[in-house]
Amino acid sequence: MNYAIIISSFSLSVILLIIFQNIFIKKNKIAIINSRSSHKSIATNSGGLAIFSTIFIISSFLYLQNIEIYDYKILVPLGLITLIGLYDDIYDIDYKLKLMFQIITAKIIIDQGFIISNLHGFLGILELSNILSQILSIFIIVAIINSINFIDGIDGLALAVISFFILCFEFFSSSFFFFNDLSIIIISASLPLWYFNYRKEKKIFLGDAGSLFLGGAVSIYTISILSSDYLIIQEYDINKIIFVITILLYPIIDIVRVFFLRLSKGTSPFIADKNHIHHYLLKKLKKHFLVVITIISFNIIFLIATQILFN
Repeated sequence: MNYAIIISSFSLSVILLIIFQNIFIKKNKIAIINSRSSHKSIATNSGGLAIFSTIFIISSFLYLQNIEIYDYKILVPLGLITLIGLYDDIYDIDYKLKLMFQIITAKIIIDQGFIISNLHGFLGILELSNILSQILSIFIIVAIINSINFIDGIDGLALAVISFFILCFEFFSSSFFFFNDLSIIIISASLPLWYFNYRKEKKIFLGDAGSLFLGGAVSIYTISILSSDYLIIQEYDINKIIFVITILLYPIIDIVRVFFLRLSKGTSPFIADKNHIHHYLLKKLKKHFLVVITIISFNIIFLIATQILFN
């Protein structure tokens, strides 16, 4: 079953990446080249749409076969946030409207049962009231969605961070978790995009559709980690919130840093710029893949360090 999912996800993703890019180019929906751009040739923001469509098509086929490999209802909020991202890729919507739909998406996710109701002793806090649970969950979901969106500034970084997070989610789980097959589909469908993302001509980016969709998926995974159903392997017995911080280290550091940096300058936290950590690293290292390797290597070292510290 897993091999069939891997092959079908990978193959379908390749086909859809090519089809959607051709449609974007034909409709003249090209990624604009400006002062923040890392590309100098034709490129499209169609990667996220291809990945989501791959997941949606495979999930729909399995659903019609009465095969449930994960809770398909999460495709509703993820589909909504993907459409908002796609609209933003094409028409560049106001950040306030995008934020409003992120909050709506967060509320739908919460209403589907993904809610933070326990801090597991972090800062001495255990159970939360329903109101606090709702507020905290919305804040965390929106923050994660934006943190992934913020780091999608150089080739391969968002894909690498998300892949690292999902692999850690699965590797450190001590029990069978119902996202296992979804994780396989996401990773398999994302693999072809690495090639299209790094090639010099006719590049394909995740776009807001991709970063918002994957950010939404990561937020659902994160809340699942904090649930009672997710158990961390005994060899890495660590507080769940610290575990989440460990495997989402770079997006957390980057969004907190950029948020306060922009506020200190009197600008909106949601207005894009080139003051991210990866932009500074790119000036030093020159190559996108070297920046990605550096950031992921640092995260792996930090992960190992926390394991040593807590054991």
